Amino acid sequence: MGIDKALIEKVNILPGEKVLVVDNTNGVRLETYIVEEKENSGKIIIYGAASRLIKKDDEIIIMGFELSNKPIKAKSIFVLGFNNLTQRVYYTPICKNY
Repeated sequence: MGIDKALIEKVNILPGEKVLVVDNTNGVRLETYIVEEKENSGKIIIYGAASRLIKKDDEIIIMGFELSNKPIKAKSIFVLGFNNLTQRVYYTPICKNY
């Protein structure tokens, strides 16, 4: 999956990092890795066989994960249209030790 360099830097995802992609339009879920696209290109591209599952204009969620023994601030961004950043959200998940 290719993502505009400017977008991946805003949420600290690294090129080559494994991500979970959820397509809200058709319910498909898949795992893939990040390929850095040209900065400010506005591109979010699905490559290979995954492109048969996720189509242009589908609403998707891209999730990266981090293992930590302390609370972290999760980052979310929302994009519309030409994948322009519209909102940035930070939140701290509730962590419980069992």
